[in-house]
Amino acid sequence: MENQTNCVPAQQMKTNRGLIKTILLSIITLGIYPLVLFCCISSDINVIASRYDGRKTMNFLLLTFIVAPITFGIGGLVWYHNISDRIGNELSRRGIAYSFGAGSFWGWCFLGSLIGIGPLVYLHKLCKAMNLLSENYNVNG
Repeated sequence: MENQTNCVPAQQMKTNRGLIKTILLSIITLGIYPLVLFCCISSDINVIASRYDGRKTMNFLLLTFIVAPITFGIGGLVWYHNISDRIGNELSRRGIAYSFGAGSFWGWCFLGSLIGIGPLVYLHKLCKAMNLLSENYNVNG
């Protein structure tokens, strides 16, 4: 007989991330808010997914101030690819019907920058995906 335990989340995750909020707070804080947002996203995905996939996403500040400059930005591309892929995998594992993954990063953020609005679409999709994961985690653990 299998031992079943009720997975109650240790903490409630934020579910109010959004594009407009990010843009406004970025202006008010002179660009500091995106650092906070991505730090929260990297720590939240570690809490939500690490026990299932055994991976750990690097803190965004470590990436921004140490790894990306040393690797001439390549580390940043790898980080965004990996976190997007990890979020997409966790959405699938939890049965959440939302299309997001590494292709979203490369399509919207990277190639979409050629049309200007692509990175904003990627940010919107990232916030929505994390909100969906956080809502599911808050209910199911």
